[in-house]
Amino acid sequence: MSQPDGKKIFFENLSGAGKAIAVLTSGGDAQGMNAAVRAVVRMGLYVGAKVYFIREGYQGMVDGGDNIKEATWESVSSMLQVGGTVIGSARCKEFRTHEGRLKAAHNLVQRGITNLCVIGGDGSLTGANLFREEWSGLLGELVEQGSIAADAVQKYSALHIVGMVGSIDNDFCGTDMTIGTDSALHRIIEVVDAIMTTAQSHQRTFVLEVMGRHCGYLALVSACCGADWVFIPEMPPEDGWEDKMCQKLSANRAGMKRLNIIIVAEGAIDRNNTPITTDYIKNLVVRCLGFDTRVTILGHVQRGGTPSAFDRILASRMGVEAVLALLETTANTPACVVSLCGNQSVRLPLMECVQMTQEVQKAMDEKRFEEAVRLRGRSFENNLKTYKLLAHRKPESELPTSNFNVAVLNVGAPAAGMNAAVRSAVRVGISEGHKMFAVSDGFEGFYKGQIKEIKWADVGGWTGQGGSLLGTKRTLPAKYIDKIAEQMRQHNINALLIVGGFEAFESLLQLYEARATYEEFCVPMCMLPATISNNVPGTDLSIGADTALNAIVETCDRIKQSASGTKRRVFIIETMGGYCGYLASVGGLAAGADAAYIYEEPFDIRDLQANVEHLTEKMKTSIQRGLVLRNENCNENYTTDFIYQLYSEEGKGVFDSRKNVLGHMQQGGAPSPFDRNFGTKISAKAMQWVTRKLVDTFRQGRVFANSDDSCCLLGMRRRALVFQPVVQLKDETDFVHRIPKEQWWLKLRPLMKILAKYKTSYDVSDSGQLEHIVRNRPRELDASVAM
Repeated sequence: MSQPDGKKIFFENLSGAGKAIAVLTSGGDAQGMNAAVRAVVRMGLYVGAKVYFIREGYQGMVDGGDNIKEATWESVSSMLQVGGTVIGSARCKEFRTHEGRLKAAHNLVQRGITNLCVIGGDGSLTGANLFREEWSGLLGELVEQGSIAADAVQKYSALHIVGMVGSIDNDFCGTDMTIGTDSALHRIIEVVDAIMTTAQSHQRTFVLEVMGRHCGYLALVSACCGADWVFIPEMPPEDGWEDKMCQKLSANRAGMKRLNIIIVAEGAIDRNNTPITTDYIKNLVVRCLGFDTRVTILGHVQRGGTPSAFDRILASRMGVEAVLALLETTANTPACVVSLCGNQSVRLPLMECVQMTQEVQKAMDEKRFEEAVRLRGRSFENNLKTYKLLAHRKPESELPTSNFNVAVLNVGAPAAGMNAAVRSAVRVGISEGHKMFAVSDGFEGFYKGQIKEIKWADVGGWTGQGGSLLGTKRTLPAKYIDKIAEQMRQHNINALLIVGGFEAFESLLQLYEARATYEEFCVPMCMLPATISNNVPGTDLSIGADTALNAIVETCDRIKQSASGTKRRVFIIETMGGYCGYLASVGGLAAGADAAYIYEEPFDIRDLQANVEHLTEKMKTSIQRGLVLRNENCNENYTTDFIYQLYSEEGKGVFDSRKNVLGHMQQGGAPSPFDRNFGTKISAKAMQWVTRKLVDTFRQGRVFANSDDSCCLLGMRRRALVFQPVVQLKDETDFVHRIPKEQWWLKLRPLMKILAKYKTSYDVSDSGQLEHIVRNRPRELDASVAM
């Protein structure tokens, strides 16, 4: 709902008084469901509605009694970090019968519940929609039976339904990511990383089976992170795949690779709809190649464990959005699902999404596989394209020859996912026929001539490595511009790809300005944002920020556990980020913090006092612990020590305080699945852009590019990946504090405050409009980054 300026809508005007909302989880469990339940309960109570838990899914709705219980603020405490679903989920045959739904309607009406928030897969949501369509008929029957009073039909005339998709398979059309998918990928990637080390030791081949009976998303994304072969139901291999696969495996071994990883979705089939099993593949490899081969079936490990930061934020955003949607529905509004498109929450008609999801299965049954991939949506399609680009190397004879040299370098502080981006760039570049050069140690290595050609095999196994394997420095090019120009000339570099943070952005501006003096810089140049701080203008997300968030959230979980044990304890935790409060704010939302102090939102002693009073009140409830995050540069006088001492003094006799500086642990560690995937995808897109620019700017035997649009940053903006000339981003940047002037995530801060029980103002102008599923998006909007 894009409002004209000045016509912002604030949710204070939406009241839930007199309404009753019930929340249930149904179908298979998924990590993050608890975060969604918590957000629905707290947002519902916040707006003055009554909120009920329905335990054990639809079974609890049919059985009634203690299964439908009123929820309190405290009753959802401590569930944010728990996997699965605390309120239980069960498959329910009875709800599929008319009698079962009649009982369910009776149980809801008795409690005055006419708003349902259903968290589950397409089966659960379809059931909810049928229930909604039958509602008035069911009430009529209940009146005839004398189970409810006649005036109840009028009073509870309509049942409103909002769905959230909780499914680790990411098999629901209309949303880029379902709740639980990212956490399941975390489990898979941890196993793949662990297996790689043992496989390497013994020169083994591993066949891994991952979940996905009807959808190959998990298999596909984990394969993008470096598998040799993948089998998914949407894209069965061509006939004769056995020989091709064995050739590829043996070629990899001949190329000094000591291991092979094959990933199989549990629903993998061939072109004749015959299942392809892990044992069949193992026996094939042993028979044809004689390789030592082992099978690992991941099974329910993928459903378990604590939810990732991404899933907690996604579920919290969706839960709040679901309550807003219920407050705004009328009798004529169709049931909707709240979903994620790029980086934005949207509402879509529930049945449109369900029908499209069913169409995918139909296309697969009818062997229309290309169609099935298209219907799965842009996220799935992009992943498949990227996998095909990077996994299979064309023989030299089939490669185009471009005669262009492209250099790749890292600039700024290390960020997890940089190596995945470099691997992707090198391999796509080679596939496009370019000669790829790697520059060590950023611009410092550049002016010293640390530049050498990098081949396909050199970047094998890079995806899962943290930090920067090329080496990275904060040095800016301006100081050594003539030496860098000389190196560009000597190595005949025709294009530059820079992977880095704010320094990379400043470097690109300096190179752009140097074009006037040095023709060597009149070449296509592109930058990929990679920094844990997420402080680069022109993009909502940066490579590395997700891994850092997970590190913060993991530590906060442990600290909260320690605080729960000792009782009446408040922890003050300092996060990195320079002047950018992204890590503190979004980390605070994902960890369930009580407050997060950041530079972008000035605060004074009165705010600190209010926070202490708020925590004092909290200690009187059953939740006797506090968590406060502070961005390292949020205020030069209110330091972490100052805040710690203030809290210690003011909390005397009520709570005691502890402080913890997280430091560089936020920069290290293996990249999260999101960062591997995001780095891989945007890097491939950038290299394709570089190729187009090289072709467009090649005149009279040389490359000459000096227009604004040949020096770009590739960023994610709301729903799209866009190339933006760096010179145009200058006005959007605060260079003193090294942050963009406008930052989208500031809109998430009120969510954290609401979920921590603060009264606040929340701008909901962005939400509200029911959209429709778009079948084939225009090509330039191929942005699905949400993996």
